[in-house]
Amino acid sequence: MTSALFVVTEEGYWGEECVEPLRTLDAEGFDVTVATPSGSKPVLDETSVDTDNPLVAEETAERVREVHENDERLNDPIPLAAASADDHDVVVFPGGHGTMWDVNQDVHARRLLSDSVEGDDGKALVVCHAVGILGFARNADGEFIADGRDVTGFPNAFEEDIVDDNDVMADGRKLPYWVEDEVKAAGGNWDAELDADASVTVDGDLITARGPASSSAAAATLLEELGVRQTA
Repeated sequence: MTSALFVVTEEGYWGEECVEPLRTLDAEGFDVTVATPSGSKPVLDETSVDTDNPLVAEETAERVREVHENDERLNDPIPLAAASADDHDVVVFPGGHGTMWDVNQDVHARRLLSDSVEGDDGKALVVCHAVGILGFARNADGEFIADGRDVTGFPNAFEEDIVDDNDVMADGRKLPYWVEDEVKAAGGNWDAELDADASVTVDGDLITARGPASSSAAAATLLEELGVRQTA
């Protein structure tokens, strides 16, 4: 059985970016494990299920809430320190602003990413703000994983509409860094394809996706790269 590890933030994950890949892999019979930094239940970013937000469909919000509240794996995750990329065919990093405060800064999360894309058999799918981990994660030789790789992710052009002039979000938290800036600084070849409805980029064993609207395409691309589903 093909297995996947989902690395989910405890500071606020974006519902669709976790649930869409999770449901897609479940439908293909994957054995899925969820890990969080401390092993506590991940926290849902309520903005991602707020139907007053024009980007959030009511059906999506209902589906996300149902999975968040009832999925046993999300309710009983393992700590990141206890997870190993060698035990899984793919490691999935759903996004959400919350990743900027824990997952992207976590040494065990960075190691999981490095092991999954630098090893012989693993792959990684990194979505939206979780792509910020590429601004910090290094391989065994101490080189940035992003260096020389083609990458997409949550762009500055989108972030500008979320934070104020002091980089403070509506919930009062100050953005600690901008994903696009950090990935570029680490040597990534950044292209968020702003004119496209969705953006998914594959570079070797690393798959990156721009944001919520790219969740379905990201999940489908992951299956294609794993040889589970062929491109139509």
